[in-house]
Amino acid sequence: MKRLLEVLAQSLVDDPDGVKVTATELESTVVLELRVAPDDIGKVIGKQGRIARAIRTVVKASAVRYGKKVIVEIVD
Repeated sequence: MKRLLEVLAQSLVDDPDGVKVTATELESTVVLELRVAPDDIGKVIGKQGRIARAIRTVVKASAVRYGKKVIVEIVD
């Protein structure tokens, strides 16, 4: 799931080296924090949050395979 989020974010931004994903695993929940370069934050969020919502949907669909709940946080 972490690698999937990295690949998705790197394909959207101008500075792929600035993408960092931190995973924190609780009991049945995984919290993924996505950090990108300040200039790329708008590309990851998208208009009215549409891109961010789509990223969360894809990662959550991937988590179902492992029986986990995933929370994707975009932090600056």
